[in-house]
Amino acid sequence: MASQTYEVAHIREQGQDMIIVPVSSRVQSMSSQQQNELNQSLQYYANDAGLFGEVCLVWEYGNRFYFLAPRPWHPFFKNMDMRFVASNINRKLTCMS
Repeated sequence: MASQTYEVAHIREQGQDMIIVPVSSRVQSMSSQQQNELNQSLQYYANDAGLFGEVCLVWEYGNRFYFLAPRPWHPFFKNMDMRFVASNINRKLTCMS
């Protein structure tokens, strides 16, 4: 069985539990459907691991910061960068396939 481990930032912001998952820049070349499927898969593993909250994917492509998060959270994520994410890493999420 193969597994992949992600280092995640599990934070509470604006009264919301967020599971921020840094992913590879390859996500940039995925279709929206593929990005959403990855997000849903990680949400399943996060819930299974007892992490409460909404999974949000973040990645860098070129010199830009991208995210996949619920629309009401976009203003918060637009002010974020990978340094913020890295400084808030506090959990590991292992996904078995």
